[in-house]
Amino acid sequence: MTSIELAAPSAEQYRLLVEAITDYGIYMLTPEGLVSSWNAGAKRFKGYEEHEVLGKHFSMFYTPEDLARGLPDHALQVAASAGRFETQGWRLRKDGTRFWAHAVIDPIMGQDGALLGFAKITRDITDRRRAEIELARSQDMFRRLVLGVTDYALYMISPDGIVTNWNAGAERIKGYTPEEIVGQHFERFYTQEDRASGAPARALEVARETGKFEKEGWRVRKDGTRFMAHVVIDAIRDPDGSLIGFAKITRDITERMRVQQELETAREQLLQSQKMEAIGQLTGGVAHDFNNLLMAVLSSLELLRKRLPDDPQALRLLENARQGAERGAALTRSMLAFARRQDMAIQPVDVADLVRSMQEMLSSSLGAMIAVDIAFPSNLPPALSDPNHLAAAILNLTVNARDAMPGGGTIRISASQDGEFVRLSIADSGEGMDEAVLARAREPFFTTKGVGKGTGLGLSMVHGIAEQSGGRLELRSKPGEGTVAELWLPVAQAEAGVQTPAPVAVVAAEPEQRRLRVLAVDDDYLVLMNTATMLEDLGHEVVEATSAAEALSRLEEATFDLVISDHAMPKMTGAQLAEVVAGKWPGMPVLIATGYAELPEGAGRRLPKLSKPFSQNQLHDAIWEIVR
Repeated sequence: MTSIELAAPSAEQYRLLVEAITDYGIYMLTPEGLVSSWNAGAKRFKGYEEHEVLGKHFSMFYTPEDLARGLPDHALQVAASAGRFETQGWRLRKDGTRFWAHAVIDPIMGQDGALLGFAKITRDITDRRRAEIELARSQDMFRRLVLGVTDYALYMISPDGIVTNWNAGAERIKGYTPEEIVGQHFERFYTQEDRASGAPARALEVARETGKFEKEGWRVRKDGTRFMAHVVIDAIRDPDGSLIGFAKITRDITERMRVQQELETAREQLLQSQKMEAIGQLTGGVAHDFNNLLMAVLSSLELLRKRLPDDPQALRLLENARQGAERGAALTRSMLAFARRQDMAIQPVDVADLVRSMQEMLSSSLGAMIAVDIAFPSNLPPALSDPNHLAAAILNLTVNARDAMPGGGTIRISASQDGEFVRLSIADSGEGMDEAVLARAREPFFTTKGVGKGTGLGLSMVHGIAEQSGGRLELRSKPGEGTVAELWLPVAQAEAGVQTPAPVAVVAAEPEQRRLRVLAVDDDYLVLMNTATMLEDLGHEVVEATSAAEALSRLEEATFDLVISDHAMPKMTGAQLAEVVAGKWPGMPVLIATGYAELPEGAGRRLPKLSKPFSQNQLHDAIWEIVR
């Protein structure tokens, strides 16, 4: 095998190599700092030809600021003593422009250790410096941005969960200053329950495995108060994939949650209101139709009673039928009370006197195991309501209270004035209601009583009476602590426009009763037939009409003393018929028979009314009340 020997590079070859390099400025300095060689790279960076710099002091490349600091001489001293000097800084080109240089100065020693000079290598790293400055500026801006954000808590945590920085948003939301929290474990922001269940560690584990963790939950401020937070934890990794920590973003969404809950509550209330309105419309319509049926039943029973022989068995059966129909009428009144369509005579009511007048009835209705405690202040003002409907409401509430105390107990009835309202309270010490039952207690047909023990319309009726009186019904109850039902009724005042009826000192003489010619109008044939029969049984002449249009036709054909008309008729109501009659036949009395107070504003409100179902005696009295 032939060996090849490589000759060592000559000094000339080294010189040529150095002079050919253009990316670095390489040149020699004498021990005093004078330039003794100059390569192509130095020429390219600094712009000087070789003859322009040879023999010149290398300080010519330094800025005035560095010259003032004595940097060139310092660089040579460090290189000579330490064996090397390395730095970065601004240098000057021939044209006076500056560039950022990375410079290294190495001493050159002789074999005897004497300093022969220096080798200086300079590189133009202006672009890199510009990039570093831009990066530093960007990082500083980002840091300032993060630290300045106040709506979000932005901070870093170590792989072990230790907080490493803290922005203004974190301080505002959580209450800790950076000095108080940096270096602490982030689990201190979690609730005691979450810490006990290991929630902080699970959050980091999910972020570590999937890259991100996101959740909403309760967090704790420095002062111990809780807030609802939306939390995002992102895993931060270096270029080789190693986990270096986590970025955590927390936002306080307590207010948003509250607004959302209020919106949901408002939506539920709207839906409930719409549902109750729909049920009220349906209930009012059903009750009106049921009233017509009861009108036919009760009037027929009343007329039949006059024609039956004196047979005790038959009379007992007839009375049973009448009582059943009356119970149906009471149920209808409850339905109409819920629908706010019952006919109410609003007037000042002395609540204390009303309750005291009901004591005997309450005692017999509630039974011996129930004691009634009544307490009213002496200066309680009168309240606005219908006394008959209010009495029914009180009876209903006390019966409910009795049913809540199967083992007996005390019902306390009291009242007080609260601003512009009289607050009538009926309290028991019974079983009470939980929140779910209490929320539905006023719904129509809802009852907790057994089958056949309640219609579910009692509280709905009371609620309707209270609202039609201008007040409200409030219920408070807890399981095992009893129930308090409060009727809030407006205080009767002179400016309310409601007058207390003056007592009648002298009873007016009843007008001479004569045979009347009556036009009976109703679109329900059963009611029309029974009304006509009762009128004829009273001795009057009756002409029937099944619509307002037919009634007007009859009025054109003949003369009448009185018109008795149903109100809720298609195409033209009874009130509208009365207006036409008043215009064409002035002075003609019109009596409106209606199942509920639904007459329109204006003249219709002043029309005499007869509530269905009515008896023959009530019909008789109503006729002679308006016919004089």
